[in-house]
Amino acid sequence: MTSEYIEERNGGYYIKGIRISLDSVVYGYKRGESPETIQDNFPFLKLWQVYGAIAFYLQNREAIDKYLEESDRKFNESGVPLNVWNPALYERLERARQAMGMKKT
Repeated sequence: MTSEYIEERNGGYYIKGIRISLDSVVYGYKRGESPETIQDNFPFLKLWQVYGAIAFYLQNREAIDKYLEESDRKFNESGVPLNVWNPALYERLERARQAMGMKKT
């Protein structure tokens, strides 16, 4: 499953031609972020790429939601805590949780 904006690589979906995953855009979209905010969070993305990724997600919502659930399940089963696996991502997520008033799970 690919499009003008999205390609499959290494078992995942990515914005065509760059290393930013579709997951990153979709999670921002699901949090209610505007395309402009998503672009601000990923400066290498062009606004048209953000819109293209969102359109791809909306066209393939069921399959992509299933893919995201499976990815989360595999990650959670890996046993490697996020703060060890990717400390920078962990810190960003923690700041986002705090900003949203969310508790750690």
